[in-house]
Amino acid sequence: MACTILRKEELAPDINLLEIAAPMVARKARAGQFIIIRIHEWGERIPLTVADYDRDAGTITAIFLAVGKTTEELAGLASGDGIADVVGPLGNPAEVPRDSVVVFVGGGVGVAPVFCEAREFKRAGNRVISILGARTADLLIWEDRLRAVSDELYITTDDGTKGHHGFVTDVLAEILAEREVDRVVAIGPAVMMRVVADVTRPSGVKTIVSLNPIMVDGTGMCGSCRVVVDGKTMFACVDGPEFDAHQVDFTLLMSRLAAYREEEALSLERFHGEKTDGVGGK
Repeated sequence: MACTILRKEELAPDINLLEIAAPMVARKARAGQFIIIRIHEWGERIPLTVADYDRDAGTITAIFLAVGKTTEELAGLASGDGIADVVGPLGNPAEVPRDSVVVFVGGGVGVAPVFCEAREFKRAGNRVISILGARTADLLIWEDRLRAVSDELYITTDDGTKGHHGFVTDVLAEILAEREVDRVVAIGPAVMMRVVADVTRPSGVKTIVSLNPIMVDGTGMCGSCRVVVDGKTMFACVDGPEFDAHQVDFTLLMSRLAAYREEEALSLERFHGEKTDGVGGK
């Protein structure tokens, strides 16, 4: 389904927001799900987590980090530009408990889907504690929005430019040591989610992570997004994207995420060359 970008905003260096007119997707979207977009007919299909949706306005919001050829090309679009395909919502929505104490851990652009889920958990009567982390203060996004749906909000930066000087897992460990927590939800880089799982494993607190493996069709047909959970091969697109963190094989996940690193670097290099030559990256 072809869609139009209604709003484009750079939230932080290389972190971009797109608000897209997609009424059919917005009508069914729920926290925890994702979309797959293709910029043009010769473009790559990439998954983006739904960061927000507005059923009345018929819009969905996605936030992404421009790190490769397709995401850089996407970052170059502006309000009023079209996207050839927007497919979704895909994946299973987040499981939302009631009357529980839930800690959300968001790293980098993972803060965006954390907001969407934290809002739903708060509406369901849960006590929401959120930990927002980034490498430096300039890369923190949606702090105000996350604060609005959280009973408590903690900020961490790797370099100490804002909040706790250290990692999100430092604060998480302190919270777990001080009080009873029913569930932890972590969304962000794979290495962060793996460490969160290591921190919560000794206490046995249920921990959920949203996995972001390489994905092509998003319907379970291609098998690109396969992950190993509890010793079984599963597909993130149809069995997830959320899984029990204590059962995820993070070593395999991170290995598969790096499988095409050389090809991705070459594609980005060619894209930069085409832009310099005036071809436009097509």
